[in-house]
Formats: sequence, C-alpha cells, structure tokens
Amino acid sequence: MINKENKILFAEKGIKNTKQRNMTYNILMKENLPVTAELIFLKLKELDEKISLSTVYRILEVFISKGLVIKRNLSEDNMAVFEINNMEHKHHLICYCCKKMQVIKGCPLGAYEKILQEQTDYDISGHRLEIYGYCPDCKEKK
Repeated sequence: MINKENKILFAEKGIKNTKQRNMTYNILMKENLPVTAELIFLKLKELDEKISLSTVYRILEVFISKGLVIKRNLSEDNMAVFEINNMEHKHHLICYCCKKMQVIKGCPLGAYEKILQEQTDYDISGHRLEIYGYCPDCKEKK
C-alpha cells in the first residue's frame, strides 16, 4: 500500500515513509470533506487491524506539523476534523442534526477583511467561516 507519489512527498517533507502513514494519507486524499480521526481510524481498521487510534492521532500531528494536513475544530461541538492541505480557501455549511458538511463556493469575506483591516489596523492573515443549519434531508424529517 505504499504509494510512490506519497514516498516522494514524504521525503520532501522529511517524513518517514511507513505503511500506516501511506494508508492514512491515501484515506485523506480520497475524502472531499474534512473527516474525524475516528472515521480515519475505522477505515484503517478495515485495511490493517494493527493500528490504534492514538497512532492515527500521532500520524495526523506529523502531517499537520509538516503542512500536509489541516486540522479544524468545528465550533458547534469542538470536534476536530482533518483534511488534506491543498492550499484552497474553503468555507463549510454544517448540519446541526447529521453533521454533514458542504463546501461553500467562493468567499464572501474578502472585501470585509479589507474594511476591517482599515478600521482596526490589524494585519489580517486569514479567516474561517462555518455556517450551521439543517440540511435538506434533516429539514424534511423535522
């Protein structure tokens, strides 16, 4: 399960290339939205019963420290989720009920950042936007 592209990427980042790191990275690459460490762990258990949840967290921390993965804490329940750092600026809609996420196209905050910067003299370097509500499926169930 060692991916040749991962091997090159890991070498460039100074990360030891292991089977478990490759499997973890491959799972993250296949996901379109941020996922929990627990979900990654369950997918890895299907492939390799010898991995522990603490190992998954250690692998994710290595990936985060090397800039390969982004960790986000969803403010509603302070749940940590992880995704590949593809250097793409994204925001999410999150369902209160089922926790399903959807990427919001475009960023409505660019102009507002400039106004804030002028008003406050802050050097703004980034932002996150998470909008909560009920997805169409959960809205129907209510």
